[in-house]
Amino acid sequence: MPVNLQQEKRAVSTLAALYSLRMLGLFLVLPVMSLYGAQYEASTPLLIGIAMGAYGASQALLQLPLGVVSDRVGRKLVIIGGLLLFVIGSLVAALSTSIYGLILGRALQGSGAISGTLMAMVSDLTAEQHRTKAMATIGACIGLSFGVSMLLGPVLTQVGGLSGLFWITALLGVAGIALVLFVLPEPPADTLHSPHRDTLPAPSLLWRVLCDTQLLRLNAGIFCLHMVLMASFVVVPHLLETQLGLDRQHHWEVYLPVLGGSFVAMIPLMVIGEKKRLVKQVFVFAIGALAFALLFLGAAYPFNAALLAGLFLFFFAFNLLEAQLPSLVSKQTFAGGKGTAMGVYSTSQFLGTFAGGALGGLMLHLGEPRWLFWSLALPVALWCWFASTMKEPQYLLNMMLPFTGNADIARRELQQVRGVAQVLVVPEEQMAYLKVDEAVLDQPALTALRNSWAS
Repeated sequence: MPVNLQQEKRAVSTLAALYSLRMLGLFLVLPVMSLYGAQYEASTPLLIGIAMGAYGASQALLQLPLGVVSDRVGRKLVIIGGLLLFVIGSLVAALSTSIYGLILGRALQGSGAISGTLMAMVSDLTAEQHRTKAMATIGACIGLSFGVSMLLGPVLTQVGGLSGLFWITALLGVAGIALVLFVLPEPPADTLHSPHRDTLPAPSLLWRVLCDTQLLRLNAGIFCLHMVLMASFVVVPHLLETQLGLDRQHHWEVYLPVLGGSFVAMIPLMVIGEKKRLVKQVFVFAIGALAFALLFLGAAYPFNAALLAGLFLFFFAFNLLEAQLPSLVSKQTFAGGKGTAMGVYSTSQFLGTFAGGALGGLMLHLGEPRWLFWSLALPVALWCWFASTMKEPQYLLNMMLPFTGNADIARRELQQVRGVAQVLVVPEEQMAYLKVDEAVLDQPALTALRNSWAS
């Protein structure tokens, strides 16, 4: 574990910066690629859409294996290798003159799939009691990266074109490598090969996660959400240019109030959902709001005020769902399964990104934007029904507890502690994974058990 609190803070801030640099590099092209992609040789709306989402396919394919590999060869080696692939992909895209080179570059960018490894580093370098806050900090930085990319992408592309944007993303990747080499603390030696079921997938639990109907609803949901996001961004930049008559470099003037306002608007519902234990109700409401936004955009986008109102509602629902879904996965997963569940969840997210790019390009090629919005509303409506059948989430926290001695005795002792709802004891790891109700948890009894095992 980290030597002191100062080193822990440095580790969290560095990992948050690494996440932000990489996600900023992936997101910067989102608001502009459908506009500038037509300049590339052999480009079609379908191929432009595939180029937008290509990073999702390679990321979905490689992120679970790379997370497991990092447990064998070391976190830093995998992170540096992933960032190098990201830089190479950015350079390929920057130097490309055809749409196929652009697709290859985007796929290479995504192949540096280090999200799971970075989360494992959080576990390596933070104390258990600070880990939730560290994860929340990184999550906030990812959201901030998305917002910043919506504002900077149109401005930077106007100066250097799409090629210039990829040169910038390559520099972001190089900056990330420098952070790993010179700033990020070295994980303690005893964390290599140590259990990380809270952040990394356990192959033995993969089938159980895939068969969990509650988690299946959430995985289908994140697939649908990112499919809708990517498909929408195939057409939204065109609407801002043709419908609103807004120059490309000024698109941020729409994104800033729409994104900022929608983010502020969704915060009260987030707070109410958690404090009043109405998470499911807020969740289903947000999905319904997304479906309505898509139907509304399809019907009313030719009217400027309606287009802006529809975009505001779209991002309000998107931001709310994006914030709720990881929390719901954590709540719904069984003890010891969080890392595996989050790995499958992230894979579903990136598959949705790829599917959305291809679908958006195909629909734009076949017809008017209204048909894209209306076709997207159908899977979202089905998702809304699917989510309404979900069980009420358990308001339980995940905990890891090292133990010594007999696993069966440790399991019985833990099950007798008030507030412990689920226990998974893994003898070969000498680790117990718990789901606890913090409101009624007998913390002194749990501490006494921990101390008895340590003595």
